[in-house]
Amino acid sequence: MTTELSGMIECRPLARIWGVEDEDAVWQAAIDLDLLTTGNAYDALACLFGVRNSFGFRPLAEGRGLPEDASEGLRERFAGWGGPDSAWGTTWITWAELRTADWDETDGSGRKSRRAVAGAATHWGPVWDVMRALGGVHGAEHVRLVVWFD
Repeated sequence: MTTELSGMIECRPLARIWGVEDEDAVWQAAIDLDLLTTGNAYDALACLFGVRNSFGFRPLAEGRGLPEDASEGLRERFAGWGGPDSAWGTTWITWAELRTADWDETDGSGRKSRRAVAGAATHWGPVWDVMRALGGVHGAEHVRLVVWFD
């Protein structure tokens, strides 16, 4: 049985200008992962999110759930997927966290690095490009990837 990935990149555009406490500094849906065709290579899902982690990676963002302050667009997409009754492994990670991750860390066997399975040269490259661009405009801590699985 395959594991299907879904999700969205969000950003909080006015937080950099007005601060995170400002009422207008809310998260907004930016782009659906379906448009970036990330695929579902299990080694990448394991090292990023702890999903199907028979590889022994230390996941970067496992089991955080849906962010409490998720954008309306993301909430609608998640509900359209079936919400918590159909989705599992829901989690999120900011661009700031991804930028500081140890991309040379390996799986349990020591043969596969994060960079090799989910780095910029993999099918995750377009996701990182979009997050990098949004982070450059809005700040790395104000850009996040939210994912769930079926």
